[in-house]
Amino acid sequence: MSKQLAIDRIRCDGRGMCAELLPELISLDDWGYPVIASGRVPDQLSAQAERAVRSCPVLALALRSVPVPEDP
Repeated sequence: MSKQLAIDRIRCDGRGMCAELLPELISLDDWGYPVIASGRVPDQLSAQAERAVRSCPVLALALRSVPVPEDP
């Protein structure tokens, strides 16, 4: 299993803390709301992704397990 970031857009209030902690995967739109890069979280960024999730003051950011595709 690998991890992927997910955002609850209804819960998010656009503080931007996640983008400050994880700029490699999260940018902000014109209104200050996060835009998450698609795909899985690279292993070298997993600790930073977990920190960004824990730091979200409104619990809008989550790490979800996604299956890794098998090679044919």
